[in-house]
Amino acid sequence: MANAAFMKPMTISPQLAAVIGSGPMPRTEVTKKLWDYIKKHNLQNPANKRNIKADEKLKAVFGKSEVNMFEMTGLVSKHLK
Repeated sequence: MANAAFMKPMTISPQLAAVIGSGPMPRTEVTKKLWDYIKKHNLQNPANKRNIKADEKLKAVFGKSEVNMFEMTGLVSKHLK
C-alpha cells in the first residue's frame, strides 16, 4: 500500500494539539484539521492566499507570524512523531 506512511497515526506535540486537538492521527487528518482551523479563523493572507497569517496558537507551531503553504508542511512535520 503506497499511502501507508501517510495513514500511520502520528503523535502530536502539545503546541499543535492546541490547534487541531490531540492525537494520535494520520498526517492527512492533521493537514485537514489545520486547514479547517485556518479557514475557520480566516488566517489566509487576503493579498496572497498561499500565505498563512499565524494567530497565537499557530505562532507556537510555526515559530513566526506568517508562512507560505510549502513552508507550513515542513514546520508542522517537526510537531509530529
